[in-house]
Amino acid sequence: MKIENTKAQMRKGVLELCILAILDKQEAYPSDIIEELKASKMIVKEGTLYPLLTRLKNAGILAYRWEESVSGPPRKYYTLTEEGSSFLEELKSTWKDLSTAVTKISSK
Repeated sequence: MKIENTKAQMRKGVLELCILAILDKQEAYPSDIIEELKASKMIVKEGTLYPLLTRLKNAGILAYRWEESVSGPPRKYYTLTEEGSSFLEELKSTWKDLSTAVTKISSK
């Protein structure tokens, strides 16, 4: 078994939480989200991000607006909806409980 596969699965498991936390601070263009994730050592590719953003938008967690760009096509900026803010708070609570449990179990 390769450790890299397990690490990738762990990152994927918290990716949604990280994306929503970024958007909780301010609306963002997908490349801005990717940059912030990379700066935090959460490596993600566009091919992973875009389907996740679409799924979250379709679920009512995210909304977006179009903005004209002087250097190319219009850009889609994402933001949390009210439902998304509630969803994020639930995820944060779950993450806190999970993190506490893992720390308790693994610290011996």
